[in-house]
Amino acid sequence: MTLSTADGGTVTARLARRLVALRGAPLSPRAVTVARQCLLDWLGVTLAARREPLVAILADELAPGDNAGDCTLIGLGRRAGLLDAALINGAAGHALDFDDVISPMGHPTAPVAPAVLALAEVLGASGKALVRAFITGLEAECRISALMGPSHYAKGWHTTATFGTFGAAAACAELLGLDETGLLHALGVAGTQAAGLKSVFGTMSKPLHAGKAAQNGLLAARLAARGFTSCPDILGAVQGFADTQSSTVDRAAAEAERDQPWVVEALFKYHAACYLTHNAIEAANALRCAHGIDPAAVEAVLIEVGNVHLGVCNIAAPRTGLECKFSLRMTCALALSGEDTFDDALFSDKTAGRADLAALCERTRVEPTAKGPATRVNVRLTDGRELVGEADVAVPERDLPAQQARLERKFRLLTGDVLQPQAAEDLVRLIADLDRQSDLGGLFARLSDGLRRERSRP
Repeated sequence: MTLSTADGGTVTARLARRLVALRGAPLSPRAVTVARQCLLDWLGVTLAARREPLVAILADELAPGDNAGDCTLIGLGRRAGLLDAALINGAAGHALDFDDVISPMGHPTAPVAPAVLALAEVLGASGKALVRAFITGLEAECRISALMGPSHYAKGWHTTATFGTFGAAAACAELLGLDETGLLHALGVAGTQAAGLKSVFGTMSKPLHAGKAAQNGLLAARLAARGFTSCPDILGAVQGFADTQSSTVDRAAAEAERDQPWVVEALFKYHAACYLTHNAIEAANALRCAHGIDPAAVEAVLIEVGNVHLGVCNIAAPRTGLECKFSLRMTCALALSGEDTFDDALFSDKTAGRADLAALCERTRVEPTAKGPATRVNVRLTDGRELVGEADVAVPERDLPAQQARLERKFRLLTGDVLQPQAAEDLVRLIADLDRQSDLGGLFARLSDGLRRERSRP
């Protein structure tokens, strides 16, 4: 099949036309503000991940200490080549699984930010150009998510990886100034590389998805700029992306008019675990605070979620810190025990081995019986009381100054042992003023010279 539109254009051509049109359109203050917030949040979680084993492995493999590349490796005080920097920074930004989300796309910033930042550093782009490119990339990946519908993710594809490849390509194409034809080929090159399987959740390969999406999308745009060709209707062609990877194609949803760009729907994480565990964490926290729950007095817990949770974060008995992030039982047990789930250090192998938490996990059931987007946590205590709490965090914050304050606090907490205090404050200020900066030299300088001296590896 070919997904043609009413005016005879293909679905890919219509998307490309829409994305190119953004170039000359004024961006709303709200969209620009949220874009800056996404970038601040992503930089914070990327800096905080600098000592993650997967980051060290990738950096040692792709950018050994004597490698003099053009691009900053965030938090490492080293440099790498353009494509390798996009991959390493992309994986680092998703290593803690603490970066933003947009439903149902997945993690929108993780694949786009590392690609456009690396390219902007090489091109000497302005802050305004970076912000516009970033917004364009998120628009692409979210509209493609709408096109594909729920079957793509349900089948086992990791949407951050697949849709993120398109987003990175569209963002970099914008930064390179590609016309509609060039963008069509960039999307085509991106689509034939887009991949990532949910079966690897809980391992180092999940954050690798974000890095590969950033690298592959950047490569797609760079090749298209040189005249490299691909299928001009990668989304709608026979044996194209939608034809092979979705049974719920929805062109109307993909082309729906919006009052604001998709970036304004970004949701930020304040627990260092899979986003689909956050409702349960919030509900369990509220019950503990309201009723003074002693975890030893918990007889049984029932967590009611949507069916999609079962294939994402339902590890029953996590054995590692990374697996804890993808366990509804463990994250709920942590919340009921009064642990600070904001602290990424909590999600460790030591935590996974705690007998009290393992016992509470064994007393917990997860059932796909939720009636809507909220998660319901039912707690039965040994004294016979039954407590019920419900939470839904999937609502974008409308008070942007309040969101800014919360994200600045998160950034400072995440980077406290990574950045010198003045460098942290400088970066907060630079990102808040990003779209008014003529160049990004100050930003990249602070990401390099503002690092604290790194401790020796144990």
